[in-house]
Amino acid sequence: MLDIGTSLNHYLQKFFGFDSFKGQQDAIITSLLDGKDAFVIMPTGGGKSLCYQLPALVSDGTAIIISPLIALMKNQVDALRNFGNEEGIAHFLNSSLSKMEIAKVKKDITEGKTKLLYVAPESLTKEANVTFFKEIKISFFAIDEAHCISEWGHDFRPEYRRLRYIIEQIGKVPIIALTATATPKVQQDIQKNLGMVGANLFKSSFNRSNLYYDVRPKQNVIKEIIKYIKANPGKSGIVYCLSRKKVDELAETLRVNGIKALPYHAGLEAKERAKTQDLFLMEDIDVIVATIAFGMGIDKPDVRFVIHHDIPKSLEGYYQETGRSGRDGGEGNCITFYSHEDIMKLEKFMKGKPVSEQEIGKQLLHETVSYAETSSCRRKFLLHYFGEEFDETNCGGMCDNCRNPKQKFEGMDDVALAIEAILDVKEKFKTKDIINILLGVINSTTKSYKHNELECFGKGAEDDKNEKYWNAVIRQALVSGLLTKDVENYGLLKATKEGKTFMEDPFSIMITKDHDYESTDSDEEEGGSSGNKAGSGADPVLFAALKDLLKQTAHKMKLPPYVIFQELSLEEMAIQYPIKMEELVNITGVGQGKAQKFGKPFLDLIAKYVEENEIERPSDMVVKSVVNKSGLKVHIIQSIDRKLPLEDVASAKGLSLADLITEIESIVSSGTKVNIAYYINDTIDDDKQQEALTYFRESDTDSIEAAMAELGEDEYTEEDVRLMRIRFMSEFGN
Repeated sequence: MLDIGTSLNHYLQKFFGFDSFKGQQDAIITSLLDGKDAFVIMPTGGGKSLCYQLPALVSDGTAIIISPLIALMKNQVDALRNFGNEEGIAHFLNSSLSKMEIAKVKKDITEGKTKLLYVAPESLTKEANVTFFKEIKISFFAIDEAHCISEWGHDFRPEYRRLRYIIEQIGKVPIIALTATATPKVQQDIQKNLGMVGANLFKSSFNRSNLYYDVRPKQNVIKEIIKYIKANPGKSGIVYCLSRKKVDELAETLRVNGIKALPYHAGLEAKERAKTQDLFLMEDIDVIVATIAFGMGIDKPDVRFVIHHDIPKSLEGYYQETGRSGRDGGEGNCITFYSHEDIMKLEKFMKGKPVSEQEIGKQLLHETVSYAETSSCRRKFLLHYFGEEFDETNCGGMCDNCRNPKQKFEGMDDVALAIEAILDVKEKFKTKDIINILLGVINSTTKSYKHNELECFGKGAEDDKNEKYWNAVIRQALVSGLLTKDVENYGLLKATKEGKTFMEDPFSIMITKDHDYESTDSDEEEGGSSGNKAGSGADPVLFAALKDLLKQTAHKMKLPPYVIFQELSLEEMAIQYPIKMEELVNITGVGQGKAQKFGKPFLDLIAKYVEENEIERPSDMVVKSVVNKSGLKVHIIQSIDRKLPLEDVASAKGLSLADLITEIESIVSSGTKVNIAYYINDTIDDDKQQEALTYFRESDTDSIEAAMAELGEDEYTEEDVRLMRIRFMSEFGN
């Protein structure tokens, strides 16, 4: 090692251009240079990378940096090469390199040019690399994203658990392990697995005071995302989705709505991902739509917003992803769209995994639900999860709950009742079981353990106290330190010393009712329709007026109302207030044909209503839908224009006839006219056709079941009726 004396600040200025260290950086670097192991828990934006980069640059030999992501390695190596004229100062070694490139890396290391070598854990364990590392001088090992070691971490990687064994094979040098997210349980796991129980521990506060946390119900989510991004023009942001499919769809929807956005996920070519990352860093695009594969170690300090289209699987994941916002200490808005349906989907994904993995996954998910649904300070909840106490008065309105506080009520007696139930069952049951006892629920667990014989059984079932209510009470007791959760033991609830003292001498505890997200919808499973009901987003007065106009128009044109516009279209009109033809065609189920044929009186009504009521229209929020990439609909329309038999059209696309008819129904309901008379004339008698057309003209419903009952199941097949409905809708409605 170089004898640097007290000149660490000199090197900080020389290599990085900073005048002073941040937080505990100085102490961490000094500890590592003294040859001691260090375990660093520091939030994103706290300057973790510098804790191993600076000591590597001033030490003899090469520091081996173990990192899980190729994108992170490339980003940091590029940055380090800017510190000097020697390109060989930093290299990475992973599966993306050719044999020639690997030889160049090893040559630079052997010649002493390379101070930092980034390796993937898989590369470290290769026998050829282990042999090579034994022959060179290694200054220290740095294990970045160390939470990957723990099954309780949000990004568990089994290969990380072999690191200690491999490092010991290579030789004894200091180790520094770093992570931005570690609960007390994960911290313990990391230290135990790496044999670092005696390491110097450096734990910074997890509080990022510049970040604003906001959880919103998942209604019209794509429109809400576009609305937010357009209200913040030119600002950099990341939108996270759980699936690659959703990432691709959303990125394209943002683009067609005039937002400079690109997708990023592991399914894309490495070169394409690297190019996207560079475009984002250079601000040629404003928004990245990504799975969690993006952002680990991304060095962009001015990301101004992080939006979660889907709730993450764990609070560690959420904390790390939101932490990519405002790393320069400036504005950082963290907006999450939440619906309980997403949680149910995530639970389904766990099925088929080992039982222990499922149990861990469910507990992590339960904490995420608790965070989303709580009405108390989100910052306090988050920091408590990471083992840090925080006074919510210091939040300063930097979460939606503190900015818009909910009504609180005295919870002293109910907290005492919950603790009593936990103690009565000898602290051997989970939250759900305790709530069942309080509500007096009889099930197999209560019967087996005779919970129904306890004095507290059913005592919490009075008035409007339900499962959600008791969840809030138990959550508040956990955050207040009266209860603790034994995560290693299936999340069993236990009373703390403070909780037992509280039972002897109770004091006031204010409880806030949780948010209710039960009625949310995910808005755009198919084609961007809102799925909204009038009254949950739609203007009820305008909706009623549009329904009256629809009835009048239908009566005048002697058509059933549903042929003109379906209720879903009216609901969306009562949300979007379209007053121009180009706005109307973007309403779900309208399209160019219907807009031209029926639209003018509806636009006139909306325009008058908007003017009279001085309504500020979300005119920029008429979301343009993305053209179906598969070309299936185009293929069907072209095939029908060529009068091909429908069986042949279905066969060419691997569909059943029923599935093809469903696709044609979708085309027609969106306002496109198709002429399938040629096919119907070959398959259905003329008199039956007339009878069916008369029925649909006079009926006030387009229900197939109702049509079958009226026309007679002996006379018509379901396919006949569906085909006749398509013909009727197309000829009279489109």
